[in-house]
Amino acid sequence: MGTLYLVRHGQASFGADDYDCLSELGRRQCLQLGIWLRERGIRFDAALHGSLRRQRASYEAIAEGHGEMPAAALRPQLDEYDSHALLAAAHPGPLPTADTPEAYRRYFQLLREALQRWMLGEIAPAGMPAYADWRAGIVGVLDEIQRSHTGNVLLVASGGPISTAVGHLLQTPPEVTVDLNMRIRNSSLTELAITPRRLMLVAFNHLPHLDHPEREGWITFT
Repeated sequence: MGTLYLVRHGQASFGADDYDCLSELGRRQCLQLGIWLRERGIRFDAALHGSLRRQRASYEAIAEGHGEMPAAALRPQLDEYDSHALLAAAHPGPLPTADTPEAYRRYFQLLREALQRWMLGEIAPAGMPAYADWRAGIVGVLDEIQRSHTGNVLLVASGGPISTAVGHLLQTPPEVTVDLNMRIRNSSLTELAITPRRLMLVAFNHLPHLDHPEREGWITFT
């Protein structure tokens, strides 16, 4: 029995003109994860990531820290949803700039509402598929891994695909899936056991590689 390790990308550049870029801290988070995996003798038969730059750069930092990672396969189904399109569809008009703690909370409250409405089929964000189709792409990648691998697999994605994968396994309602999404931390590990019949959740959103006093300030959510 192998393990599928779902990893959320490292800290990106929230609030910058180009969010899809790892911060220096984000790179260190993922480098440390690779070191942690190597030190515990965890080897991988396969690796996958989405097409976003922050996902690819996270994988590259993990691979650098690990030293023995396989070449990663590209799966665009693992890309994150378009938060700007979601917000525009659900909340027409100017949105608050997340430049204060209060505005930051308001931004994510609005995003939470937009996600739920998309999942329920109440809005159709420009340039995005229906939620059922987006979810089907993620489930398809999980099915591919379950059919094709019996060893360890590393999958680097974003909070949306990871929470959707966990929600699929646990059959959670939309509001719970969104809650999972909002709590996934950068470079966190979610582990699924790979068996011939199904995938099973073992651990969710943990940061063993950052469990050290010197890395206490490395824990981030964006």
